[in-house]
Amino acid sequence: MPKAYLISAYREINNQDALAAYAKLAGPALMAAGGKFLARGMPSAVKESGNMQRTVLIEFENVQAAMQAYESDAYQLAMKELVGNAVVRDIRIIEGV
Repeated sequence: MPKAYLISAYREINNQDALAAYAKLAGPALMAAGGKFLARGMPSAVKESGNMQRTVLIEFENVQAAMQAYESDAYQLAMKELVGNAVVRDIRIIEGV
């Protein structure tokens, strides 16, 4: 099975404290589920129609593992820190080639 990647692109960060509380729980939850952080932070460059926005790239063994990590109780607990409009983001899970 090919690897899978969870890609999170933050369109807006409206509450830095909520994001920090989320990250404190989310990182360990996703790593415990087999995730490997490959990149996170602001882009070095933005091309074409891209936006200068925080982006996170996490590798998993396969799509099923990525889905299970996202749906896990530990990660969902972290998600509760992002109440209201703390962040606006786009999360995608994509299979590698």
